[in-house]
Amino acid sequence: MLAGRRIVLGVSGGVAAYKAAYLARRLVEAGAVVRAVMTQSAGQFLGAQTLAAITGEHPVEDFWDEVEVSPHTDLGQWADAMVIAPATAATIAKLATGLSDNVLIATALATEAPLVVAPAMHTEMWENAATQRNVETLLADGVMIVGPLSGALAGGDTGPGRMVEPEAIVAALEEALAGAPARARVLDLAGYKVLVTAGGTREPIDPVRFIGNRSSGKMGNAIAAEAASRGAQVTLITAAAPPSGSAVDVVSVETAQQMADATWSRVADVDVAILAAAVADFRPTGVGDSKLRRGDGLPVIDIEPTPDILAGIAAMENRPYLVGFAAETGSLEGARRKATEKGVDLLVGNDVSRAGSGFATDTNEVTIYTSSGESDSWPLLSKPEVARRLWDRILEDRTPG
Repeated sequence: MLAGRRIVLGVSGGVAAYKAAYLARRLVEAGAVVRAVMTQSAGQFLGAQTLAAITGEHPVEDFWDEVEVSPHTDLGQWADAMVIAPATAATIAKLATGLSDNVLIATALATEAPLVVAPAMHTEMWENAATQRNVETLLADGVMIVGPLSGALAGGDTGPGRMVEPEAIVAALEEALAGAPARARVLDLAGYKVLVTAGGTREPIDPVRFIGNRSSGKMGNAIAAEAASRGAQVTLITAAAPPSGSAVDVVSVETAQQMADATWSRVADVDVAILAAAVADFRPTGVGDSKLRRGDGLPVIDIEPTPDILAGIAAMENRPYLVGFAAETGSLEGARRKATEKGVDLLVGNDVSRAGSGFATDTNEVTIYTSSGESDSWPLLSKPEVARRLWDRILEDRTPG
């Protein structure tokens, strides 16, 4: 989505300006061409040379010392999209009223490209009636607002006003470039602690071979990334490669036992647990010290059950909201039965033998089951879209009415 797109990154003067360097890096990693524009006060918090080193272009800092005759209009016309992060209360006020007394605001006024704004300020400033009026004006003008979060602020304070993480801003930019209508991008998972499992476990036979499955971890990664983009604190326990650029705490494991230990030791502290990993049902009772060789004849491999991670969480007295997954072939009756027997809140079943719904695909066709046997079948969707709908359903269940 961002590959080859021209992004203007505006930085105003607040402590959160240091995050602009991380945002610039994320945008460059996504393939975007990035040019920065800074207010003079932003330079008190973030050195211009830092952004120059990341983007390959020195930031525009004022009207007068630039090579271009009109740097703000040049940038505005060049941009495919513009983002201001952080956006202080003063910057938001100037944007809302069109007060172009610095090069950042002038650039924002001189572009017809989509504009994303990430506020960052103290709670009292964010909640002030004037700031809220200005935000409403920007939304009415077609600006997408992302954040802020509630969390630790400068000076030891805590409350709403913390700038969102770069990954959430990248996601908002992608939406804006895709033509999403201006809105306050809802961080409806802010304050949630989430645990997600992903990937297929590997149960060793000898130092070379293992019992495994075809799971790529894409579905679990999409679920974790979606939660993080909506403000959640996410722990991803995975036997696969984690998602790139997402603000998740990754715990890498290999075997079912390792995944069980990592999950059970952390799940009591979370609000929602989504077990999307394809965990092996069986493992060898013993692991050979050396490679099994053809010349030694056919080996006999005894197997035993692996821990049932889902059942272990379901049996907890004060368990989190629990979502399980079931990869089936043909009928999904096994998924319906699993939802009832395990006592989960939701069970996501899919037929991996269907085209576009198998392991390692970018799409999925799922049916959602409740423990009472009710079901909701979704059409073939991209895995990120399945993740988005799943989180919408979870929030709907957790906040009835």
